[in-house]
Amino acid sequence: MTLVIDASVAVKWVLPEDGAERAAALQAQSQELIAPTLIAAEIGSALRKRVAAKELSLSEALSAARIATGLIGRLVPIQELAERALEISIELKHHIYDCFYLALAERENAALVTADVDLIAKARNMKIKVRNL
Repeated sequence: MTLVIDASVAVKWVLPEDGAERAAALQAQSQELIAPTLIAAEIGSALRKRVAAKELSLSEALSAARIATGLIGRLVPIQELAERALEISIELKHHIYDCFYLALAERENAALVTADVDLIAKARNMKIKVRNL
């Protein structure tokens, strides 16, 4: 089975957060982990906040970004998902960033794995398989 991973999961692979053990367990499974290329920007944003809060150094953030994106088996270009993501965003009245994950899960008939409760609700509304991390 293929799983779409969002940034709330990928960040837990490299930072000590609630749910980090469950996120790490996904790596031990034999499922393909995929994400839209947008995830690199979202991981970077989360890490930048940690650097600004003096919780990480720049070199630690750069290393964490490389590790987190490297653990994703396949990165799908957002250009392939942009039109459908916009349709979903308009339909659900939800910001488009999350809708790239929804569009990918829909296209691949895959389950979305996230720790974002709002995104879980949107996925369920669309009848997309979703797992709460």
